[in-house]
Amino acid sequence: MSVQRKKFRSLAILSVIWMFGMVCDRIWFALDRSTPAWDQADYLTGTLNYWQALQNPQWWNQDWWQSLWLLSSKIPPLTYILAAGVQNIFGTGPDEATLVMLLFSGVLLGSVYGLGKVLFGEAVGLWAAFLCQVLPALYRFRLDFLLDYPLAAVVTLSFFFLSVWRSFDTLETLKKRRVVEWLWALAFGLSFGLALLVKQTALIFLLIPIVWLGVGTLRHRRWKRFVQLVGGLCLSVLVMSPWYRTNWLIVLTSGKRATIDSAIAEGEAPLNTLQAWIYYWQQLPNQVSLPLLLVPIVALLLYWGRLGFKQRRQEDKGDKVESSLKWLAVFLVGSYLLSSLNINKDSRYALPYLPTLTVFLAYGLTRLSHLWGKRIRWCTAALAVLLMLFNLFPVGGFLGSWVTQALSPNQYYPYMAEELPHKRVIAQIIQTEPLLRSTLGVLPSTAAINQHNFNYYGALQNFQVYGRQVGTRKKFIDRDVRSLEWFLTKTSNQGSVGETQASMTQAVEQSGIFQLSKSWNLPDGSSINLYHKQTPAVEVKQISNTNILPNRLTLSQVAVPEKAPPGVPVPVTYEWSGSWEKLQNGLVLLTWKNKTSQAPVPSTQSPSWIHDRAIAMGALRSSVKKPEGTFRVIERMAMLPPADIAPGIYSLQATYLNRLSGESYSIQVPNVTLQIDPQAPATPAPELDLVTQLRVLGTKLPKGTEALSQIFDEVGRINQYDPIQDYLVQARLTMEYRLQEIPSNRDWAYTLALANVLQRRVEGAISALQKVTQLDSENPYSYAYLAFVQLYNWQPGAAQKSLEPSLVKNPNIPEIKALSGAAALMQGNLVKAWQILNNQ
Repeated sequence: MSVQRKKFRSLAILSVIWMFGMVCDRIWFALDRSTPAWDQADYLTGTLNYWQALQNPQWWNQDWWQSLWLLSSKIPPLTYILAAGVQNIFGTGPDEATLVMLLFSGVLLGSVYGLGKVLFGEAVGLWAAFLCQVLPALYRFRLDFLLDYPLAAVVTLSFFFLSVWRSFDTLETLKKRRVVEWLWALAFGLSFGLALLVKQTALIFLLIPIVWLGVGTLRHRRWKRFVQLVGGLCLSVLVMSPWYRTNWLIVLTSGKRATIDSAIAEGEAPLNTLQAWIYYWQQLPNQVSLPLLLVPIVALLLYWGRLGFKQRRQEDKGDKVESSLKWLAVFLVGSYLLSSLNINKDSRYALPYLPTLTVFLAYGLTRLSHLWGKRIRWCTAALAVLLMLFNLFPVGGFLGSWVTQALSPNQYYPYMAEELPHKRVIAQIIQTEPLLRSTLGVLPSTAAINQHNFNYYGALQNFQVYGRQVGTRKKFIDRDVRSLEWFLTKTSNQGSVGETQASMTQAVEQSGIFQLSKSWNLPDGSSINLYHKQTPAVEVKQISNTNILPNRLTLSQVAVPEKAPPGVPVPVTYEWSGSWEKLQNGLVLLTWKNKTSQAPVPSTQSPSWIHDRAIAMGALRSSVKKPEGTFRVIERMAMLPPADIAPGIYSLQATYLNRLSGESYSIQVPNVTLQIDPQAPATPAPELDLVTQLRVLGTKLPKGTEALSQIFDEVGRINQYDPIQDYLVQARLTMEYRLQEIPSNRDWAYTLALANVLQRRVEGAISALQKVTQLDSENPYSYAYLAFVQLYNWQPGAAQKSLEPSLVKNPNIPEIKALSGAAALMQGNLVKAWQILNNQ
């Protein structure tokens, strides 16, 4: 058979293997009516975030790229981006998103075939590709939208490229193939960078082979080969660096939560126990199935036993097979040990080394060359296909269940019962508040009913409803109840929730603040209940008032109590009217000024307070088609006069600011006054709007580290109420406008810096913090904040310079010394860094 026909034959066989898996997968998805669980729904939402961002790409805009990388701060985005592209072609939805797995299946089959062919020959490559389609762990996680199967595909691709590059080390025509070597080295670097953009744990599986080859080239003084390897790694850094440079700090801090904290919470075995090191060994029979594990190993042992050492070396073409087996062992043993070293364990975390294991198993199967050996090989393949079908579809009856239970207990049938009511819950919220973006507080947390899958189905509806888990902390229960308009509760099993969840549910159902909007029965006999606040914080209605100017925003009514004490939230109701565009893009800068006294206000007292934010607190929905006509927005909220406000009568001044165009103008306000009287009783008020809460947190920044934990604790709570964190944009734009008018206001400067930092707008944060150091020059923490952001932006020299005033005035503050040590370390000054950090 000619080489060309042989390649075509192999390609045809690979295509048949891929199509077999595709048909099985798509039939399974067509039958399945399940709801994605926690991680699956979270990842599916990530694909929609990137799908939305890529609808209007701005390829030459650096800010757009920055925002793209920030869409996923903890999880590398390659799978999301590819799935977004697939959904752009086939439409959005869970089944459509899983089509990307067909792409990864193709990559996996091609890679494992290539790996088998390079190491042992074409037959081994083809059998390894077949085994990848029928391996229980691989076909099981091919049907879940998780990152482990894509990671397995890209890790195998990278290892294949690395293995091809390695194979040139044994060729006599090495000098003639230098260009080809470079191409394979760069292909490895590209694929390694892509693997790290699927999941950070790609490093676990590829680190040992990379180090093995690197040390080998140095030991044999093959400098050109070493340069090629380093060149490939440099390319991988270029590929992955945009996302990692943007999110490196969150990757490091979230890594602890994802590994150590999760392992402790789940009761994982400590690393000093045998169980921690044999966990994945115990999982292997289920991951591979007994026939596919035992038959190849027994065949290989019989083959080795039948032939003597010299005869085996002669039949296996000298050192080639022995070298290939050692190379496989380097990858498999290294992957196993580093996977076991990860304290947080799950059988799917070891998925990426299984395709390479199939190469070893295929090598064992192909050692059966006699007639009975071929029959055993094909019978094993047929049994593997039957086990796969019996595990995925309820077609085997009693016999099929018995066989799979004995040989491959990996049953994963599609859910074919009644569809859960997630779409109806989202539809009910949108029907009730069609013009608003809503946040649903989801109190239960089961695989079927949780915040992630409600968030996903809300995202499918143009991101009009977001799901968030609240009520998890006792001290925040009251504020959670007061801050959200919608809650979902469940009867019977509540899932993985904390002790405070029952109190939160009781507060929602029995407080009298909420009314039951609708209930749905679930297949297990329980029910879910949707509650809506009786008096919502924001109401939007279309009106036909012709007296309203089309190009202006109108403030028609303001309602406040007659009197209020300082330092206590004051209830206030605003009624705005205007076009949808003016309302949606509008920021209002509201100033309550003292109008009773002409005398100067003492420096210890404030002469005014502000209540800046977006119309409807930024909750007006976004849509491609803007609603036409005039709309009225009623806001029921609270404002906060400072504790040091001067007593007197205050009146309102208002300015409109368009967040997109920058247009601004004064708004005529109704005749309304509020008397601040220290003796006045407080009037019950709703929760403060989120921008006001952020400004309160900003005033605490000068206190330094003692306030930071509280600030970020509160920010975490606030972010639950505004899932897109639009309140940060509102605060940033209004503070920038205010500081242009009054540049000496220290609290506003701190708030602007905090808003920029939380949005990770590095340049804006540095600029704001430089302003802070001018206004608060005696505070060492102002310089420390600036240095921290500069370190985050990989500017250690600038950070060291920023820290100099603090080190002169307060050289013994541990946090400032730590920042100085980090700056020295990032500049490569290891001795100075050690001296600073060691003397803390």
